Amino acid sequence: MTLDAAPLDPTDRRIVQATQAGLPLVPEPYAKIAATLGLSEAQVIARLAAMQQRGVIRRIAVAPNHYALGMTANGMSVWDVADDRISDLGARIGALPFVTHCYWRPRALPQWSYNLFAMLHGESRAEVEAKRAEVSAILGDACRDHDILYSTRILKKTGLRLRDD
Repeated sequence: MTLDAAPLDPTDRRIVQATQAGLPLVPEPYAKIAATLGLSEAQVIARLAAMQQRGVIRRIAVAPNHYALGMTANGMSVWDVADDRISDLGARIGALPFVTHCYWRPRALPQWSYNLFAMLHGESRAEVEAKRAEVSAILGDACRDHDILYSTRILKKTGLRLRDD
């Protein structure tokens, strides 16, 4: 990814404004956005891809309400993983079907030794603990310590927001 510091052109700005509250829940969301902006679906998709490549947009993803889906036990598991193995192991953990977020973060020593974060979801804490055991087995001896921080409420999730300048 290369980060282009150039401001958004007017068309990209309009696309971001049209999508910042989420994609329309229709079979062809990019076509619907294109129609409202007077663009083709291919133009919208190409411009979104270009903004992603420049680092303006990190990703386009679903942000589900896990509680509404019955996943009421949600825990951010944190792991102290050997630095030389974190890339490979992080990719394996991120590919698990019950992990929605998995990412590397620098440690904040001496208070915080964890460098791998993985959000685990389940219908109960016992289910999440079983999933945490699966993660632990994959990490094996590359993991020195771990913990889990359970969610107590839903936090507001928002994507890119433009200011009205």
